[in-house]
Amino acid sequence: MRIADAALVRDVVRALSNPEQEQAVRKLLREYFGSKPTRGLKDLLAAAPLEGIELKRDRDFGRGVDL
Repeated sequence: MRIADAALVRDVVRALSNPEQEQAVRKLLREYFGSKPTRGLKDLLAAAPLEGIELKRDRDFGRGVDL
């Protein structure tokens, strides 16, 4: 962390511990830094651009084995 950020971090901690500012500060921090809702595999596949992609292929029976 840079030295210049130390005062800012202290101010954020102070605001989070202040009952009058706590909710507003948490809301602001969550809006800016909060994680995005995770999407499941089903949602990701449904949103994937699959137009023009061949999804069928010939069945592969593997290699022959010489005994």
